[in-house]
Amino acid sequence: MEIIDNHTHLNDEPFRGNEQYYLERAKALDVTKVICAGQDPDFNQRAVDLAQKFDNVYAMVGYCPDVAKDYDQQAEDKLIEQLKQPKVVAMGEIGLDYYWDESPRDVQRNVFARQIEVAHDLKMPVDIHTRDAFGDCYNILKNSNLEYGAVLHSFNGGVDWLNKFLDLNVYFSYSGVVSFTKATEVHESAKAAPLDRILVETDAPYLTPKPYRGHQNETGYVRYVAEAIAKLKDIPLEKVADATYKNTVRVYGLKSKEF
Repeated sequence: MEIIDNHTHLNDEPFRGNEQYYLERAKALDVTKVICAGQDPDFNQRAVDLAQKFDNVYAMVGYCPDVAKDYDQQAEDKLIEQLKQPKVVAMGEIGLDYYWDESPRDVQRNVFARQIEVAHDLKMPVDIHTRDAFGDCYNILKNSNLEYGAVLHSFNGGVDWLNKFLDLNVYFSYSGVVSFTKATEVHESAKAAPLDRILVETDAPYLTPKPYRGHQNETGYVRYVAEAIAKLKDIPLEKVADATYKNTVRVYGLKSKEF
């Protein structure tokens, strides 16, 4: 059995200098490959560097909503350069965040749409952060060309939003939230989501799943996310692991990148 953590921040401060240790801990939990998510210039470069350093680490790069206000032509040129690097598999994380509102909302929307265009031009999928912004996110995606794939990272919507986004042919990545006792909407959407549209992630060091909630998250704990989905769907863990592995390979085009 092999599990892929398709969205983690191994490039974040808690892991710096100890990446090998956490990758070995992950392997002991059958987590054999990880995709390290960028979000700003520092995180993007760090993700690229880690992908070059470790065989089982891949990267995505992008400007998240918090730093959308800093996106300009120079930033875009650098992103394009990074997206062309070996083992960079997606534009991400990008999207909308109306909870923190670190960038003006119109700027967030414009930068989100622009980055989707850039990714499409490079024939790459996008990894999407959306918080308190499902309506605008849906409208932007509906009016975008998603030919090369899209993943809703740490999806926390209910069944209604699941069905709307399914019409756009996107994938749904579940995080540790799916294991939380009170996350009933997420439980229902995970149960309803087609198995061939589900991915799993940690978003480490955030959103630690049960049984380690309250502690720092790490990439190996994606196993417990897969276990939570298996329990909700009443199917074996191995079936979730196999499906999410294949889905991750498919949406990120990983076969063509010698995954």
